Parts: sequence; C-alpha cells; structure tokens
Amino acid sequence: MRAPRPLLLVVALVAVVAAAALVLSRLGGPGPQESNQLAERGQYVDPGAKAVAAAAQARADGDVARAELFEELASVPSGIWLTPEQHPVGVVGDYVTALVTGADELDEVPLLVVYGVPERDCAGLLSAGGLSPEDYPTWVGEIATALELAPGPAVVVLEPDALATAQECGRRADRVEQIATAVGLLARSGVTTYVDAGHSDWVGARSMARLLEEVGVERVRGFATNVSNFQRDDDERAYAETLDELVPGEQHWLIDRGRNGSGASEDWCNPAGATLGQRPGFVDDGTGLDAFVWVKPPGESDGTCAGGPPAGEFWPEGAWRLAGDPGT
Repeated sequence: MRAPRPLLLVVALVAVVAAAALVLSRLGGPGPQESNQLAERGQYVDPGAKAVAAAAQARADGDVARAELFEELASVPSGIWLTPEQHPVGVVGDYVTALVTGADELDEVPLLVVYGVPERDCAGLLSAGGLSPEDYPTWVGEIATALELAPGPAVVVLEPDALATAQECGRRADRVEQIATAVGLLARSGVTTYVDAGHSDWVGARSMARLLEEVGVERVRGFATNVSNFQRDDDERAYAETLDELVPGEQHWLIDRGRNGSGASEDWCNPAGATLGQRPGFVDDGTGLDAFVWVKPPGESDGTCAGGPPAGEFWPEGAWRLAGDPGT
C-alpha cells in the first residue's frame, strides 16, 4: 500500500533535517560567525602578558603589594594585541599558530586584537604606525590563514579606532576599503570577528552604522565597543543596541570594561581618575551582547601623556592607580 502524500512529505522533511543535523555535528555545530565562542570556552590567559614580567620585577624589588596586584591583573584574560612592529609579515602567522595551539590544549579561546592598519592612530598619534597599504592585506592574510589552519578557535577584534577616526583623519574611503578587505579575509577563513565601532561618546551611531555596513560587518560576528576607553557599561549597551537596530543583519557585540570603573572624563589618555572595571565574562541575556571583555590590558599605557611610557608598555604607576590606590 502506497503511503499518503502528506506522510511522504513528512518523512522527506525528517530525512532532510536529520541529514543537516549530521552534517552540523561533523562540522562541530554552528559556524564561527553563528556561535558565541566566548560562551563555549573559557578565555585564554596569555602567559606572556606584560603584567607577568612586571610582577616578577616587583617581587625582585621586594614590593610585595605591587607584585600581588600585577599577578592578579595577569590572571585576568585580556586581549592579545597583534601589531606589525612586534609580529611583522612573515612572522605573525607562526606566532598566531603557537598562541592558538597553546590555548586549544587548555580548551580555551584567545582574544586577538588585530592592530596594523595603515596610518594607525592618525588622530591621537600616540600609537602611530601600521603597515603600508600594499603590505596590510598580506599581513592580515597571514593571520587569517594561521587561524584557519590552527587546531582551535580564536576571536578577533579588528582594528581599534580605525573606523572611528576615518572621517576626522580624512581617510574615510581608504579606511573603508582596508577594513573591508580585512573583514573579507577573516570571514573567508572562518574567523569569529568583531569590527571595532568606537564608543558611545565618539562617532554618532548613524555614522558608525553606515561605516560598519560599508565594510561588510554582516559577513562576520559583529562589532566591538569601548576598546581602550572608559565609557560605562550602560552607555555602551545603549549605543550597541542602537547600532544593532541600524545595521542590517543579525549583529552581536563585545564591550570592553577593563578600565571603566569610574566612567569617562574628557581626557582619554591615561586619565588620572580611571579605575578597573568589573571582571570580564560571557553574557547570555537574550540580547546581541556576547561578552564583557578586557580588550585593552589594564596597566598598559595609552601613550606618553600624564607621565606614562609609550603606548602599549606596562606602566606600574598607572596600574597601581587603576587599582584605586589612595596615595596616587
């Protein structure tokens, strides 16, 4: 007896669903842009973080209080910054492979910050540098390939400040093209990527939404806000939710809270009143917020201002101040 047509359709549908489930299970479930990697694994703590060396030096100097603070900072997962000055073309791929391999052995995921766009920090000039327009795609391509072939996952925050400064630096067209190229390379390699989107007290949401759309943010996981800045969590949530409404497609985002314990002031470079924010962690609240993170490792200088060393160097006095020491 032939089965009724509706039953045949149901059987066929069940077969398709089962086949799709089998494929997804073999591929490890949803793809890298569809899942919150920071919820699936713990975030990797870099044993080579600058706070580690600072803690060792403080102990050698007999400063137990500072050593303990720096050790505590080193124990909190933070962004690992990739710059062409430290990891140039021809070197960065091997460094990334080793980093992700070490994290995978611990069943953890590293948060990598790609920071090498041409004329980087063209507004502040305190982190000036970056690659030539010709070398930039090569460098990002080496990172993308290394992450594609690595044994475990990674999360990338792409080019802090690059889109936010594009207009004021007169680099809008070039920046959009450069970031769009980087987005494409990372997306094709299956790298979970968040494009930097400034913060709530900088570029207006409508202008930033247009920039994000132009670079193709819909090809990756979403965007990141408040990187290296001090805006409060609630302000960044509201800003991110506005961006989510304005940018086509389903968006997800990260918020940097490493140094926003006292909120923001008019000064963004090593401000005297800044304090540590709450600890990072993934979020599962039904919104597009994937995690609060420490993208900028607290204790690393914003630049040669307010007595700080060059950008990115660990500044013991600044780290001590962030912890709320009443004597500084």
